[in-house]
Amino acid sequence: MTTLVIAEHDNAGLKGSTLNTITAAAQCGADVHVLVAGFNAGAVAQAAAQVVGVSKVLHADAAYFADGLAENVAEQVLAIAGSYSHILAPATAYGKNILPRVAAKLDVSQISEITKVDSPDTFERPIYAGNAIATVQSTDAVKVITVRTTGFDAAAATGGSAAVETIAAVADSGKSAFVSREVAKSDRPELTAAKVIVSGGRGMGSGDAFKVLEPLADRLGAAMGASRAAVDAGFVPNDWQVGQTGKIVAPQLYIAVGISGAIQHLAGMKDSKTIVAINKDPEAPIFSVADYGIVGDLFEIVPQLVAELG
Repeated sequence: MTTLVIAEHDNAGLKGSTLNTITAAAQCGADVHVLVAGFNAGAVAQAAAQVVGVSKVLHADAAYFADGLAENVAEQVLAIAGSYSHILAPATAYGKNILPRVAAKLDVSQISEITKVDSPDTFERPIYAGNAIATVQSTDAVKVITVRTTGFDAAAATGGSAAVETIAAVADSGKSAFVSREVAKSDRPELTAAKVIVSGGRGMGSGDAFKVLEPLADRLGAAMGASRAAVDAGFVPNDWQVGQTGKIVAPQLYIAVGISGAIQHLAGMKDSKTIVAINKDPEAPIFSVADYGIVGDLFEIVPQLVAELG
């Protein structure tokens, strides 16, 4: 069995989500190939070749791959799909846009957001906002799978020596065109890759109140996050949202401030290694998953934490 991983990248470097997906792929089959579809993305192909566990990198280069349009990347995957028993991509916006198209064209059922590989045809995935784990067995000839990256350790980025093979790029599908991209810029770590996250909820009361969390995040070198309630209230931007309908994270340390702990939020962060909750309500559901809980006024406690951290 040979497994194909669709690399998520920006034409300059691999995204961390690809490394987690490669780990999952290695548990599915003996050989792992990585497809790099991009434009002037030779550096990405070379980086993929150095990942431990990768036996071959397929590099398709064309201008219409530059922006990762799902229609074009999916066609490239379909052009080589016959050689693989498993096709995997990270369960990010990138992978979720491409793989359903691949599964539909192959007439197979996609297996979404797996967190464990039990065997080459059996996988585990969360359902009901993470309150239950479903074990799914597939009899499809080709398993099309998205990987919840928090469920797998990242493969080592160096130490491998895979061959890089240039393959013919498929023709431009002409079904879509890139218009523009608005990228949020921040000096803080990217939310899904951060080792420490400080998140605020509706209990913050306002967008201005989130400034109370900034010194704490600065001391810890943390990313800033938020609950859906805080985002919906307009306190912070959408790209801060953690949860079932936001970003799934699993940092070393997650500090939840003024977050009650709705089931949808817990689904996005309960796999964090250490969870600290600060809330004035001792009955808040967030305390059920917290390793450490502090009951009290966040506007008093957070400055005290900052002072203790020096």
